[in-house]
Amino acid sequence: QVRLVESGGGLVQPGGSLRLSCAASGSTFRFAFATMGWYRRAPGKQRELVATMASDGRTTYSDSVKGRSTISRDNAKNTGYLQMNSLKPDDAAVYYCMLTPNYWGQGTQVTVSS
Repeated sequence: QVRLVESGGGLVQPGGSLRLSCAASGSTFRFAFATMGWYRRAPGKQRELVATMASDGRTTYSDSVKGRSTISRDNAKNTGYLQMNSLKPDDAAVYYCMLTPNYWGQGTQVTVSS
């Protein structure tokens, strides 16, 4: 069984920064070989893919966060990260970590408000 636990969400003022973490565990899970994705869902909106990082380090970003966010991973710690800067109210959502083939965390809430 694979378990993903996100953390790092919270309340931040517009223009602020947060670093989300996604810790993976599971006796047979090979974190280093998985593609990692960060998704978000805001109230009343569809789930949005924010960023991905493949096992070879290739990254993709949605236009909504490109230039403001950085996805990274530490395979030795089985942990992934999403650094978000210059946060806007539109970034407020529950952020979920996903690892292939289809493992999901419970989400962490990000609120952007003054």
